[in-house]
Amino acid sequence: MRCLLVGNYGVDNLGDEALKEYFLKAFPDVQWTVLSASPGDGEVPRLPFGVRSLLTTPWLHTLWAYVRCRAVVFGGGSLFTDVESSKACLLWWWHSFVARLLRKRVVLAFQGIGPVTTGVGEWCAKSAISHAAFISVRDPESAQRARGWARARVIISFDPVLSLIPDAARNTAGNLLTVIPRGNADESFRSIVLSAAERHSTKAVNIVSLDPGSVSEQILCRSLCEKIGPRCSIKSASSIDELSAALADTALVITARYHGAVAALGLHIPFEAVPQAPGDKLDVLRSLQADGSEPLRAAVRVGEEELRKYINML
Repeated sequence: MRCLLVGNYGVDNLGDEALKEYFLKAFPDVQWTVLSASPGDGEVPRLPFGVRSLLTTPWLHTLWAYVRCRAVVFGGGSLFTDVESSKACLLWWWHSFVARLLRKRVVLAFQGIGPVTTGVGEWCAKSAISHAAFISVRDPESAQRARGWARARVIISFDPVLSLIPDAARNTAGNLLTVIPRGNADESFRSIVLSAAERHSTKAVNIVSLDPGSVSEQILCRSLCEKIGPRCSIKSASSIDELSAALADTALVITARYHGAVAALGLHIPFEAVPQAPGDKLDVLRSLQADGSEPLRAAVRVGEEELRKYINML
């Protein structure tokens, strides 16, 4: 079975690369071709999205991958939301539209849907979701949004990166405060971090960067560390394994990144998620932590089995 795996891969985002890792590991019988912003071996670039990419990227390889595949699988992430980028919904709609032109099945797997704040974003999300043959989402809010547009059944699951995180017993003797920022975090995030550092004045503070290549994120890390003082240190993590190791001995995680919260949840570490907007992915995840990780791990297994059944029927 040959499928094209579509997502926000190749942009040095730990969470998206972990999602790619999940699909390659969980579905080894599928012949995946990965669509990436920075394609490596066995990967193809995104479809052109402007004159520059039309002229400079080898997108004919991508078109050939579309022609050869049985299904186009949008693999995890918050693709259909315009909270972080006004162009995101349009970009991923374009990839789903080409799939439909070529009569390929569109599969939305483990998706976070919305919030959508613009008319163009809503139209693009509605179009892609209404034409999808299979839909699984990672939270009840996404399910509610998708069901308003979907023709296919909407399956509630959870982010499958959770299955890559060891379900270890919580270390109740943790003595670290861990901060996971993002480069565009606003002043409220800084205030929350500095307030927590003051409250936990006896604890060392680790700032863990999940995007060490981002200049803005490194500036933010250094600024926070300077204000916290000598008990603060900066680390980086480029994989889920490295992130899990960085969270060892942590008593509390303050995170502006979704997969930082997922990692804390999987490791049974209390976390404080700082969303960018009401109803966004971190806001939703914050509401799920009270039930713990086991129901969410079970939800991942449900989503995985439903997707496997669907792929096997193609």
